[in-house]
Amino acid sequence: MNTMTLWHISGWEFAALAAAALLVGFSKTAVSGANTVSLAIFAAVLPARASTGVLLPILIVGDVLAVLTYRRHAHWPTLWRLFPAVAAGVVIGTLFLVWADDAVVRTSIGAILLFMAGVTLWRRRKAEAAAEAGAADEPDSVATRSGRAKARSYGVLGGFTTMVANAGGPVMSMYLLSAGFRKLGFLGTSAFFFLIVNVTKVPFSVGLGLIDGHSLLLDAALAVFVVPGALIGKWAVNRINQRLFEQLVIAATIIGGLQLLLR
Repeated sequence: MNTMTLWHISGWEFAALAAAALLVGFSKTAVSGANTVSLAIFAAVLPARASTGVLLPILIVGDVLAVLTYRRHAHWPTLWRLFPAVAAGVVIGTLFLVWADDAVVRTSIGAILLFMAGVTLWRRRKAEAAAEAGAADEPDSVATRSGRAKARSYGVLGGFTTMVANAGGPVMSMYLLSAGFRKLGFLGTSAFFFLIVNVTKVPFSVGLGLIDGHSLLLDAALAVFVVPGALIGKWAVNRINQRLFEQLVIAATIIGGLQLLLR
């Protein structure tokens, strides 16, 4: 029995999942948070609750590629301030998944996607303000009292959204931009952040039954598509028209969120 038969998906649905996996690789090395589109595709093709478990290993493959690409640009003081709050958010998200059925998870993912679209719009305004102010690769805002409070609040929200819907990208993107990171520092810090957080989520997902032999078979078939996506992202990061791309991502995210809410 092949993987597609096991999951009762058609060739077109597998192609959609493959495109989503390619976009994961691209988002990890070019535009962080763009994989909210991948989230919508996975949740539309697969049962919403199960889709989070299938997507997680795909994200980890993308994280590894991103770390290999931008490992020299991570800002570890920021990461250490985020991790405790993120851990709390992951625990809250796990408890939510214990209680929630597929319909609730699907509705929650749709609502989170729409929220993330709003977050991204606000984030872009912050990015423009940071560019005008002259952001630095190693911001000192994380060392202030308000910086620590910001890290805790964003960390909890990021942990919850990444556990429930693998949708922590826009939350963390907003935080890193508001903290004053420029492109390489942003990509390097987010690469290590999501690799560590996503690997930490694996035992929780296994315990919830979201990752099993069936899901890993599908992951094995899809993981190969992450690599070309990451290579395209690495090539495009200094060439892409970011403003247009983010507008397309926001539009696709809104459509995906509405589709899940109205499904």
